Amino acid sequence: MNDKPKAMVVAGVMSGTSADGVDVALVRVSPGPKVKVLGHVGFAYSKAVRAEVMRAMEGVPQTAADFSRLNWKLGAVYADCIEKAVEQIGVKPKLVGMHGQTIIHEAGRATWQIGEAAVVRERLGVPVVSDLRAADFAAGGQGAPLVPMLDYTLFRSLTKNRVLLNLGGIANVTAIPAGASLDDLLAFDTGPANMVVDALMQMSFGKAFDRGGKTAGKGRVLTDVVAKAMQDKYFAAAPPKSCGREQFGAFFAEQFKAMCVAVGGSDADAVATATDFTAASVLDGYVRYCWAHLGQRAPMARGTELIVAGGGVKNATLMRSLAAMFGALGVTVKPIDAFGISSQAKEAMAFALLAWLSWHGLPGNVPAATGARGPRTLGKVSC
Repeated sequence: MNDKPKAMVVAGVMSGTSADGVDVALVRVSPGPKVKVLGHVGFAYSKAVRAEVMRAMEGVPQTAADFSRLNWKLGAVYADCIEKAVEQIGVKPKLVGMHGQTIIHEAGRATWQIGEAAVVRERLGVPVVSDLRAADFAAGGQGAPLVPMLDYTLFRSLTKNRVLLNLGGIANVTAIPAGASLDDLLAFDTGPANMVVDALMQMSFGKAFDRGGKTAGKGRVLTDVVAKAMQDKYFAAAPPKSCGREQFGAFFAEQFKAMCVAVGGSDADAVATATDFTAASVLDGYVRYCWAHLGQRAPMARGTELIVAGGGVKNATLMRSLAAMFGALGVTVKPIDAFGISSQAKEAMAFALLAWLSWHGLPGNVPAATGARGPRTLGKVSC
């Protein structure tokens, strides 16, 4: 590790709870810190690898040998993806920041991201910072969300309130009041983003996701089902909080579909309802917790921007719902692409930044967001 911060090209590698593939961002990080994206490439998991990942994530009983083999297999997958990204972008990294694939995330009990970093170190020939959630978790934090450090670095403003929303498998927000310091941030998981929609698409249509939100656009929203789903105790829990497939995975999706069927809903109606449920849960988190934190004393306070990233940005039906719901509160909804950043690249960028901070012995968590006892240098380094 290097104690004197210097500019470096870092490869950030992210595979999220949607388990759809791997995003690699090559990022120049310099003291400040300052972050500049040099390029981004997304890679889909093969059907076989995704099936193995989903079995592990959904808690299908497996042996220790099964988990170990998947850990090593994913290490090779990540190495392949980084090598291909380097070739396509034409820039070689000096460091890799690797999130790994979340297998379990239970706040206060356990979090586990797999994908053998030693394989990546051997293949790429550069140090790898991995297992970035563990230090925060050990310090009493949620180990999530970790994206707020990037959100703050890129989007803090002296004059505007900003809320950064990421729509992956799970949705998370970072609320940044105008003129905020790191200690002034509020960040938490609002609930499912694409997770329930994806599960319903797989169950009913044999598809991995609702491309463009077209299936949701053909269905009707079953408002009583949305209202019932919003009674889940997770939504009323105060931050810091985080969630995963343990709360909103296959079992929840099956229950959700059953509620839709019980009121006469079609398969398309169930997808439309799950999409609206995602938007409603994001809005609920904003209204319950972000208004007061941002210093807004009335629902119609103007000037706040909601900046959206993640795969959910491509779901036009979901984005329309968010724009309508937040527009009614005077909040402007913008995709992060409007700021010159790919919606798919953001989380990979975040883990590149965290790796750079860790390499220089600097903290990467935001205790105000995770609930940790204090700032911590994150990750384990494979040199």
